[in-house]
Amino acid sequence: MAGLAVTAVAAPAFAQNSVTLYGIADNGFMYQSSASTLGSNSGGQSKFQIASGLWTPSRWGLKGSEDLGGGLKTIFQLENGFSIDSGAASQGGLEFGRIAIVGLSSDTYGTVTAGRNYTPYLLLLAPYGPSKWLSMHPGDVDGLDFTFHINNQLMYISPKIAGFTFGASYALGGVAGSLNQGSTWSTALQYDNGPFGIGVGFFRVNNSTPGGGVYGTASTAYSAGQASLSALTNGYQTAQAQQRFAITSGYKFSDALDLEVSYSNVQYIPGINSSYRNTATFNTGGILVHYKPTVAWDLEAGYAYTRATKANGISDEAQYNQFNLTESYALSKATSVYAFEAYQRASGQTLGTNGAGDVISATASIGDYFQSSPSSSQSQVGLIVGVIHRF
Repeated sequence: MAGLAVTAVAAPAFAQNSVTLYGIADNGFMYQSSASTLGSNSGGQSKFQIASGLWTPSRWGLKGSEDLGGGLKTIFQLENGFSIDSGAASQGGLEFGRIAIVGLSSDTYGTVTAGRNYTPYLLLLAPYGPSKWLSMHPGDVDGLDFTFHINNQLMYISPKIAGFTFGASYALGGVAGSLNQGSTWSTALQYDNGPFGIGVGFFRVNNSTPGGGVYGTASTAYSAGQASLSALTNGYQTAQAQQRFAITSGYKFSDALDLEVSYSNVQYIPGINSSYRNTATFNTGGILVHYKPTVAWDLEAGYAYTRATKANGISDEAQYNQFNLTESYALSKATSVYAFEAYQRASGQTLGTNGAGDVISATASIGDYFQSSPSSSQSQVGLIVGVIHRF
């Protein structure tokens, strides 16, 4: 079912209103080797589990619009994330934790929205990014895997002009006496024309705790804690600010073959109350090849490499090499079965939970749904088999 459209019968005669119900149900089996907890480098064990949303998070939502005339319309979208295993809400139990926005959209002038949403950094880079075919980057350090949902955000997305689309956003932290504390801002530019596309974006998150320290609940990039926290960044979780710059690009050689490449630079910037003193920088490069041999089959192979910098007492910088394969078979237009295989090898050193002075061996963290239980060693294998239905 592509969607359920409901026409509002009580609307004024001049308005055309519509509401669409949509959703995704995704469930599967997941295995990972040497599963442990953040900051641990011993005691890892094999982990087997049934998990929801392995290809893409399970969700249901409502979106609609009202035609105001002259090419202008009011829009809204409410999207709930949930676990199909238990029925529990995701994003810390928020009713509409994925998206909750209202705004105005014009064919001529673009779209302005307010509420909880993704950033232009993600929305304009994702079409050529790693998450499309489960080719996540180590620890999702660059936030290109839909992990950041931003509260209190004003966002503008331009119409497409000569292949270009521009986006900008600013989220107010709401901290008395400060416009900067807890705020998040982003800007991005996308060019999409024929077989070629490219996106460039910037994204900054400010901790609402003054001078850094324990991640503040007033931070606009907040979902029951700090987003995108992994074994790569665990020692830097008291940062005063995080900033991400990324470029993603894709080229479609034919209906059966396309290629995507990406680069990102991520910085965890300390404040006077952070548990470390020097900015931690992560550079990541990725490549994936997607091949569609038949109408039903999609096959993907990807590689990503992340390198951290020497800082905060680290003499041997952390490095992460990750390889993955993805296979998907469409049973219908709405239902597919899929499989995913990944291997990551880490080397060098990183900071443990206590920050500076707590130098430990870097441990593997494949990212996405493996992120909450990273490896206790330098290697990790992840396997997924699942089914997804879209309605």
